[in-house]
Amino acid sequence: MITESFLPSLNGVTTSVRHVLEQLAARGHEAIVITPSAESPRRYAGFAVHEVPAIGYRSFQVGMPVPQVQQLLARFAPDVIHAASPFLLGTAALAAGRRLGIATVAIYQTDVARYARRNRLRALETAAWNVVRRVHEGADLTLAPSTAALADLRRLGLTRLALWGRGVDVQGFHPNLRSTPATQRLRADIAPTGQVVVGYVGRIAPEKQVERLAALRGLPGISIAIAGDGPARQTAQNSLRRMPVSWLGSLSGPALSTAYAALDVFVHTGAEETFGQTLQEAQASGLPVVAPRAGGPIDLVDHGVDGFLYDPENDGQMREYVRALAADPALRARMGEAGRRRVLSRTWESVCVDLFARYEEVIAARRQATPTMSA
Repeated sequence: MITESFLPSLNGVTTSVRHVLEQLAARGHEAIVITPSAESPRRYAGFAVHEVPAIGYRSFQVGMPVPQVQQLLARFAPDVIHAASPFLLGTAALAAGRRLGIATVAIYQTDVARYARRNRLRALETAAWNVVRRVHEGADLTLAPSTAALADLRRLGLTRLALWGRGVDVQGFHPNLRSTPATQRLRADIAPTGQVVVGYVGRIAPEKQVERLAALRGLPGISIAIAGDGPARQTAQNSLRRMPVSWLGSLSGPALSTAYAALDVFVHTGAEETFGQTLQEAQASGLPVVAPRAGGPIDLVDHGVDGFLYDPENDGQMREYVRALAADPALRARMGEAGRRRVLSRTWESVCVDLFARYEEVIAARRQATPTMSA
């Protein structure tokens, strides 16, 4: 498992890697983790975690393509290499896999090209897509999290592609948590006069565009809760000043589940999501979801059934959908129930069954392509 991010960093890549490792352990497989993450645990799910040299960039550790990567792989001799959101470290691992004759699977997860476009870096957008193509050309199979991401990769000319979604903890995130004392205390803090609680959960980074919640200013009877932290927090706080906002900070475990349960409406603001894990967590919690009609959310939200998809360039449309949900408890309940039903089958166990089947496919293909020595 080669991952560009791991504990203690909390993000979509880390979450996915952790759950895959847990499912590998549950089935008696063997694994190691190679990561640039500083201060990672020495073991996870019973598997050794190896750190490689890294340089800091903003709040990330960027792993270096050092010879240690191939040495670790050669010593462990895996059947398959799983490269999670590969960049420099993942590219080095994929190249090492080719040299060692090991099957490789790359997970496409980060839309760096659209991030460059949003920051008006057109030249870098083209370069970013070229990097994505070169990285994923080196894998036996690339797994995309959504139909939109799959289409992007096909436009690059990549052909060894398949869909692989993400699981969600449907027990840890549950509508029944709304009635717990912890949730009731949190709601009393967030909405002391019984306001409708509109919330965002996730990293507060430039690409998440949390400041767009300023479009909700002046909506009557709502309070806003934001769970998460990141490098754009101060920008978001400046944009949302003089609004009824509760900043809950970075949460995990039961505290995160409680935060979801304290919400009435979940709003996502970033338009560059290749998947959208927090949308699934909100749906598992029984919440209606309002999200941009772009990228991963298109697959996750059935417009008008379990939430609303708004034009990613139209904050006014987002405001109108939130207004409609805030004014209609029956609509919130109906959409929340539909969202819960939608994700019940998307457990990590079920999606990892699909993933491990992909492993078997590339392992078999690699063995067929590798000639054996005759006596």
